[in-house]
Amino acid sequence: MFKYVELCVELRRGRFAKDGLIQYRIICQQVNVSSLEEVIKQFMQLSTEKAEQAASCCSSQAQALEEALDVDDLEADKRPEDLMLGFVSGEKGKDRSDRELVTPWFKFLWETYRTVLEVLRNNSKLEALYAMTAYRAFQFCKQYKRTAEFRRLCEIIRNHLANLNKYKDQRDRPDLSEPESLQLYLDTRFEQLKIATELELWQEAFRSVEDIHGLMSMVKKTPKPSLMVVYYAKLSEIFWISSSHLYHAYAWLKLFNLQKSFNKNLSQKDLQLIASSVILAALSVAPYDQRRGASYLELEIEKERNLRMAKLIGFNLDPKFEGGEVLSRASLLSELVAKGVLSCAAQEVKDLFKLLEHDFLPLDLALKVQPLLTKISKVGGKLSSASSVPEVQLSQFVPALEKLATLRLLQQVSQVYQTMKIECLSAVIPFYNFAAVEKISADALKHNFVAMKVDHMKGVVLFGNLERIEESNRLENQKKTEEAEKKRLADVLEQKKIQERRLEKEQELQEKPPQDARRKDKTITEEEVMELAQRLVEERVLHEREQQCKIELSQQQHEGDLKEKNRLSRMLDYKMIFQGRVESHRQAEFDRRRVEQEQQISRMIRARKQERAALRKKIFFLRSEEERQRKLIEEEEAERCKKEEAERKAKLDEIAEKQRQRDREVEEKDLLAKAAQLEGSTDGAAAPAAAPQSSGKYVPRFRKSLLQKLVITGVAGMVVVVIAHRSSRVIGGVVVMTEGLPTELLAENPLGPHLGTYPNVDHLELWLFCLKDHAFAPPMKKTEFL
Repeated sequence: MFKYVELCVELRRGRFAKDGLIQYRIICQQVNVSSLEEVIKQFMQLSTEKAEQAASCCSSQAQALEEALDVDDLEADKRPEDLMLGFVSGEKGKDRSDRELVTPWFKFLWETYRTVLEVLRNNSKLEALYAMTAYRAFQFCKQYKRTAEFRRLCEIIRNHLANLNKYKDQRDRPDLSEPESLQLYLDTRFEQLKIATELELWQEAFRSVEDIHGLMSMVKKTPKPSLMVVYYAKLSEIFWISSSHLYHAYAWLKLFNLQKSFNKNLSQKDLQLIASSVILAALSVAPYDQRRGASYLELEIEKERNLRMAKLIGFNLDPKFEGGEVLSRASLLSELVAKGVLSCAAQEVKDLFKLLEHDFLPLDLALKVQPLLTKISKVGGKLSSASSVPEVQLSQFVPALEKLATLRLLQQVSQVYQTMKIECLSAVIPFYNFAAVEKISADALKHNFVAMKVDHMKGVVLFGNLERIEESNRLENQKKTEEAEKKRLADVLEQKKIQERRLEKEQELQEKPPQDARRKDKTITEEEVMELAQRLVEERVLHEREQQCKIELSQQQHEGDLKEKNRLSRMLDYKMIFQGRVESHRQAEFDRRRVEQEQQISRMIRARKQERAALRKKIFFLRSEEERQRKLIEEEEAERCKKEEAERKAKLDEIAEKQRQRDREVEEKDLLAKAAQLEGSTDGAAAPAAAPQSSGKYVPRFRKSLLQKLVITGVAGMVVVVIAHRSSRVIGGVVVMTEGLPTELLAENPLGPHLGTYPNVDHLELWLFCLKDHAFAPPMKKTEFL
């Protein structure tokens, strides 16, 4: 296997090496894991040496290596335009050869790390080697500034952990509940977090923090305090880069509590520096709520973000309440004072805190804050070896503190003055020019922190409540409208009086008698002329007033139409914005309901699958129970049959015993008869020996007939040995001395009664021995009877 991986490295065949290692892992997984470990170490060592040799062959080390590795992605193939550009450019042959030599070997080294991680993933017996490979891959990305490969490496490790949680029944799966496995996984993630911050990949660093938090939440265990210090240090750095000053301050507070509680060797100087960092980080938070004026959707997004950040920092918030109600600048400052963090800070920091949060100095605030900020900017440096935080620089908080001092000054000035010249305001704020101050004040005005207005034409700044200014403008417009209405009503009243006076005069002329009119004809004519002239003048004046009123009304109506048009145009923009928000909200609601419907369908499918599985188990159980009952019934039936058979055999034995008794009685009668016949017929013969008593066992007639046919020929002084066999096993035997018996013995021989004691025999063996000089001679004859 060593030769195989060596050939793969020489030929740069990463795919073949991966296939070979996978097959070798299958072989060695349960037998010899150390062999696989040695092969993988040799594979990585050879790849690293080849890459280092290729890098050392460059003419000028640093510059050539940087140019050779000047590719965005090691896994990407060469584009046609890159090849054409290489040919037409004025690149020297040596530089081109260096690039063609170095880049492929570094690509192969990166492929080696990926292959090894893929082979070793989620294996409990090789998790230490997996962690070591990940560490070497991180160092490779750090040394050669490979950001794209680092992102891909983080994604690979993240997918491996996701698959570990997904396939929990996998063979040789690592158990994260064990301290050794959990420590290896946490060390890998913390190393990933460190490299991400060093490469300034803040998005990947934040994902690494989420991976660490997810791993801690998964196993329900808190890592060692030294690792948690690194966690909060990197988290505070990420929050500072993302301008999340509130979360940055809370991360510093957690870091301070860890150092004070668990680091017993922490010096007083380091503690004071960390406490000062906590206070300055809290002061750097904007003093106003930036969510004011936000839409409902933005508030919901901010609420989810607060909950997510609070979980990362280590605060448990109730989702029913707003996250800002707990994580806020006011609550943070009160907590710092209550826990004694302010008392541990430096004296300059305490003075600055008192000036910015408690003192009221409308004109001298910025002038007193500036020297303190100058002193604070010079404080910082590396901490002692006892601290897990490598370095603290207070100068990073100075820009945020200058902005806070400017906002406090504007707030205090607005409470004292109503109008101030721009030159005077610029003189009391030494941090910025007036353009920067105006930009800061616009942001504060947007969030309703100060009420001010800049009048560049007059060169002044107006302070006051904007609502009061709007109310005064509204009252002034209302007053103008009322005056115009009064003027119009006066003109209408005067015109009405003129018409009434004319009607009265006409009535008077009609009531006068005609003779008076004839008598005073000349006088009436002159009065009428004067009256007509005066009427013409009044009518002309009235006409001019009517025209003027019409003109004013037309102007007012035109101005009202313009205002309405502007209002409607603004409303159209708001309408479009509101319509977009409504559409987005409806789309989000539609997506949410669709997701809920899909989840409900999936839940129903899972429930039905579970029901079917339960039904199958129930059917299997019923069938098993039926089979068991059937077997029990069969066993009972067999037991009953066995008992009946035993009873039947007992009855048969009883019948056989009765039969034997009857046969025994018959035999005794026969023997008595034969004995009587022998006594009467034989003279001087020795009386036959009495037949031995039977053992009482039943002997079948066919067996008894065999014994009766037994004939033994021999001489006197012979020993007869009879051996009975049944199923190839000796079950008994009989030894009888002839002692001068006649040569031939028929049924009266003494062997018959003895052999009857062994019923149901397969065959009999008869051995005849001759007794000479009180010793047995070899057998003379052997006879078998079936």
